[in-house]
Amino acid sequence: MTSGLRRFVAPQPEGAGPLVPGAAREKPKAAPGEACEMCAEPIRDGHSHVVNLDSRQIMCTCRACWLLFTHQGAAGGRYRAVPDRYLFDSGFKLGDGAWEELQIPVRVAFFFHNSDLGKVAAFYPSPAGATESLLSLEAWAGVVAANPVMTDLAPDVEALLVRRAGEGFECYLVPIDACYELVGLVRMHWKGFDGGEEAWAAIDQFFDAVRDRSRVP
Repeated sequence: MTSGLRRFVAPQPEGAGPLVPGAAREKPKAAPGEACEMCAEPIRDGHSHVVNLDSRQIMCTCRACWLLFTHQGAAGGRYRAVPDRYLFDSGFKLGDGAWEELQIPVRVAFFFHNSDLGKVAAFYPSPAGATESLLSLEAWAGVVAANPVMTDLAPDVEALLVRRAGEGFECYLVPIDACYELVGLVRMHWKGFDGGEEAWAAIDQFFDAVRDRSRVP
């Protein structure tokens, strides 16, 4: 994510080189818009993110600002740092009937606990952005009962990312910003009714990267 805020329900800075004795360290110059949205410090690709729970926005931040909000209750709980935990559930179970009960019309969806609403929300990427599905409590309870390992999500900042793959499903626990990265890819590449080869190649590449980063709990 670069400049600008990402709507939360819509759609690590690297260390500097060694100091020269007696010389001031020059701050790295950032491209236009690549600055921490809290302190304006220049940031680079791979920077951290913080969720503003009042506006439901994801903010691009430097590492120092991100660290301020890794502690629960910081700033009165208004901001939460997005963690970098990636997990893969090799034993995830979800039948076609359960997928239909979740009211997901496409092959990919993500689920996170919205603390304002006090419940889990379901979204799927679409050419128009992140589209909400009407998730019933009963349907989600069924997912939790069948897959207890992956449902201990940090509210607002972690999500279950589920993809239909062949005859079954893949499930990952990911930072919420990864889900909106996927939403951005779909918006950028989707063409026509079925998306086109370019869109699905980008989606496959995204999931390959997520799989490489994930560990099995």
